[in-house]
Amino acid sequence: MRVTRLPDAEPRPRRVAVGTFDGVHRGHREVIRGADTVLTFEPHPLSVIAPPRAPRLLTTLERKAELVASLGVEELVVVPFDEDFALVPADGFVSGVLVERLCATHVSVGENFRFGHGAHGDAERLAADERFETRIVPLLEIDGEVVSSSHIRGLVLGGAVEYADALLGAPFTIVREVVHGDKRGRELGFPTANLLPADGYVTPGHGVYACRATVASGATYAAATNVGVRPMFVTGRGELIEAFLLDFDGDLYGQPLRLEFLKRLRGEKRFDSVEALVEQMGADVDEARAIAG
Repeated sequence: MRVTRLPDAEPRPRRVAVGTFDGVHRGHREVIRGADTVLTFEPHPLSVIAPPRAPRLLTTLERKAELVASLGVEELVVVPFDEDFALVPADGFVSGVLVERLCATHVSVGENFRFGHGAHGDAERLAADERFETRIVPLLEIDGEVVSSSHIRGLVLGGAVEYADALLGAPFTIVREVVHGDKRGRELGFPTANLLPADGYVTPGHGVYACRATVASGATYAAATNVGVRPMFVTGRGELIEAFLLDFDGDLYGQPLRLEFLKRLRGEKRFDSVEALVEQMGADVDEARAIAG
C-alpha cells in the first residue's frame, strides 16, 4: 500500500473512504469496505482546532497504515492537518480535495462524519453532491454499544483489552523502543524489556497482561507485561511498561518492541513479601503462556 501526503497525491479516479479512523475499529472497517483509497488526517484535527479536547490516540500513523493495508486498500492519503487546513470551508474540502485532487468517483463516510471549517459539512452535504456517489455508513453497534474510538479508549484505559480487541477487530498494539530500567526484574528472575508510555497515546490501565511480543528480528514470544508504578519498590520512576518475554534470551536495549495486549490477568498490587511477588509472577507467566502461546 502506498502512503501519500495529500499535496503529493496524483489525480486519478478513486473510491475514497474519509475519516480520522483512530484505531481502525470494526465500524471504521465497514466505512472502508470497497474503497481503494483511505483519506485521513495527521495530526488529529482536534489537536489543532481545540488542543484541550484532543484525545489520547489508539494508533500511531504507522499502526493505522498497517491496519488499513490489511484491508486491501491501495493507498492511504494523509492530510497534513494544520491551522490553514482547518480554515478550509466544507465546499472547499469537497471541491479542492475530493474532486480536484483525488478525483473521487465514490466517497464513503460514517453517518456522524463532519468536515470543513466549523465542522459545517456533514454526510448529507456529500450525498447531495452529484459529482460522485456517496455511501453513508450507519454507526455499528455490538451488544447494544456503539463501536467508537472514544469507547475503545475507555476500555483500554480501564484494562479491558480483551473487549477492546473484539471491537477493534485486532489486538490493541503499541510499539516502543526498549529502555534501561532498574534491573529489578532480573534480580527477581524475570528480566523485563522496559518501555515508556508515549505522550498523546493510550496506555492500558495499571495491571498485568498477557501479550504477544515481537522483537526487531520478527520473532514472536508470549509475554507477561506489567503496566504501572511497581508498588512493591520505591524507584522514583513514573509509569512504566515492563514485558517479560517467555523463552527469550538476548539484548533488546535500543530496539523497537511490539506488544499486542490480549488479556488483563490481574490488577497491580503490593505483596506482603518479595517471595509472594515472585510466586505470583510465576503464576502470571504460566497464564500468559496459556493465552499467548
